[in-house]
Amino acid sequence: MKRFLALLALAAGVVAPAPAQHDAPVPIRPEAQRWGGPPNIPALQAAWLLGAEDRPGPYILRVRLAADGRIPPHTHPDERHSTVLSGTIHVGFGDRFDASRVVAVPAGAVYVSPAGVPHYVWAKDGDAEYQESGVGPTATSMVPH
Repeated sequence: MKRFLALLALAAGVVAPAPAQHDAPVPIRPEAQRWGGPPNIPALQAAWLLGAEDRPGPYILRVRLAADGRIPPHTHPDERHSTVLSGTIHVGFGDRFDASRVVAVPAGAVYVSPAGVPHYVWAKDGDAEYQESGVGPTATSMVPH
């Protein structure tokens, strides 16, 4: 019986359709990224690498924050995973910026921003770059003061 199941599995693998093949990976190069930012936060620049804010599905957003730049308290409707690529960002949760409650997230580390939870980001120690991923559609809603 085991031999029959093994042969059946082998036959199923032979007749099953093969996954799509690609000739080569298609890199998204830094020079092809379109950076922009909100006028009220000049220290912030971002570029959508994959997906988009208003489309369903996975996305990747690259963020640059200049030295001492701050992103005020805000929320997102989806959970976001952020990986720090360079520098250190300081992140706090809450609806008011509080420098005494931030946690340093160094290059190579990841942190999670739960959906709907107010949080803020600060490049306290110098320029920093990080990458956020999630599943859209998404948005950023600033927390009123």
